[in-house]
Amino acid sequence: MKEIPQTQYAVQLVGADKLVVNRDKVVFSPGRHQILCRVEVVGLCFSDMKLLKQFSNHVRKGEIVSGIDRGILGEIPSYVPGDAATVPGHEAVVRIEAVGPGVTGFERGQRYLVETDYRWLRTAGSNAAFGYNFEGALQEYVLMDERVITSPQGRSMLIPLCEEVSASAAAMVEPWACVEHAYVSEERQGLKAGGAMLIVADVSVGGDVIRKLFGDWGMPGELSWVSEYAAPEGLSVAVKKAAGISEVDKSGYDDVIYFGSDAGKVERLFDKVGTGGLLNIALCWDKFGREIVTPVGRVHYEGIRIVGSVGSDPAEAMRVIPATGEIRDGDRVNIVGAGGPMGVMHAIRTISLGAEGVSVVASDIDEERLGAAAKIVSSMAKRNGVEFGSCNPSKDGPVDAVDYTALMAPVPALVGEAVRSAAERGIINIFAGIPVSVTGDIDLDSYISRRLYFVGTSGSVVTDMRRLLAKVESGELDTNVCVGAVCGLESAAEGMRAVEQRQITGKIIVYPGCKGFGLVKVDALNATMPEVGRCLDEGVWTLAAEKKLLEIYC
Repeated sequence: MKEIPQTQYAVQLVGADKLVVNRDKVVFSPGRHQILCRVEVVGLCFSDMKLLKQFSNHVRKGEIVSGIDRGILGEIPSYVPGDAATVPGHEAVVRIEAVGPGVTGFERGQRYLVETDYRWLRTAGSNAAFGYNFEGALQEYVLMDERVITSPQGRSMLIPLCEEVSASAAAMVEPWACVEHAYVSEERQGLKAGGAMLIVADVSVGGDVIRKLFGDWGMPGELSWVSEYAAPEGLSVAVKKAAGISEVDKSGYDDVIYFGSDAGKVERLFDKVGTGGLLNIALCWDKFGREIVTPVGRVHYEGIRIVGSVGSDPAEAMRVIPATGEIRDGDRVNIVGAGGPMGVMHAIRTISLGAEGVSVVASDIDEERLGAAAKIVSSMAKRNGVEFGSCNPSKDGPVDAVDYTALMAPVPALVGEAVRSAAERGIINIFAGIPVSVTGDIDLDSYISRRLYFVGTSGSVVTDMRRLLAKVESGELDTNVCVGAVCGLESAAEGMRAVEQRQITGKIIVYPGCKGFGLVKVDALNATMPEVGRCLDEGVWTLAAEKKLLEIYC
């Protein structure tokens, strides 16, 4: 193994939209419970763009507020919350170079795939994460603390990786796992048992309606009642009454039920829905009559959900909620923003799912990216017997009667368009990370009458990554199909700008050890680096190509 240097090259984010290449960043020596890893490879992700633009305002860049002793955090120099400079990069493969004397689960030389999200370490609006409030992998060496990367259940966020898999293919497991999580993550199909509920009623509500709701879908632990009408008697739960929403000092309700059709009132009620909370709207045979300002960013980052019924029975609306965000037999699937690498992953997953009668439309306004993506996906669709087509909405118009929409672009207007284009019982997957504070104007009258459902997840969990990694190691899945360009660390900032401007079709893979290596598209390797290009497999990046690149530069 190489001798560990005292300084290293690193890409640092020092402020909003301020990237620098630091050629003299200190390599931290591991403390008692810490490990120092050499970064083999790191993929650039569009999520990095959100951190780039929001910096200290990003929900994962904040201070950790629970889950670990603050004294421990003070011992970790790579813990960089708030305005502190950070190192982005979370799609990473690392190899351990040194361990502290108190480390028990790791040894020098071991190779790992990094899981990003420390979900038990809470920030004010999300969770801690590698590459956010802990330094990430856009550097030669990264320091981690065993107490941070081990869950309360004893599960490590470093996943063992065999030597036979390319670092690039393993690093691509992280974004693929995020795609997987977007579909298999379980939805709460009932009221939060023992949770906090708020009911706001603009009409008189009979006790039989509420009792039916509780009987069918679970019992809350507490109930706040806001109405000029009396709360029903005999509900088997303590009721706290208020005359108006402004008099309810509590926020963060698990379930909010609204009987009525006041557009301004329902917009105010979103502030009362807590993380993972559900807003259930009973229109009582009326309509809002205009689009509703809806916190679509919270659907993705905070897991809030919205259901409704045109009548006065909120129990009926609960039946809309699916068990997961999975694609169903017969769904017509529209992947919006399919020309990007994540869109390609969604398309490949859908085509390979095995659901009966599924058809896929790849939509993108960038003709070049769409053509490149369609080239990758169409042959696979043919082999799997899945109907596939592509569409440029700016020329062809929107795709109509869509059963399942997967949104790759963080554009709130596209959420509204998805509602307008949805078929009855349509699912709209807000996969793109629209910032948590961003809203969109949504036709909730149509959303409710057509019984639509928003889903949205952020990141992945270890079980998703282990499942995907097993497919890669067995040869069942080649994640390298999405690699569009490769580069060294000095060109990573250029690569991030290319991601931001959508200049490259496919993922950009950074090899920190390849100093002096510029950004090169995979399809240009035959011309620029023929010795590497000869190692490609029909234009796809491979383990052999990776080895040849490292042989030349390292």
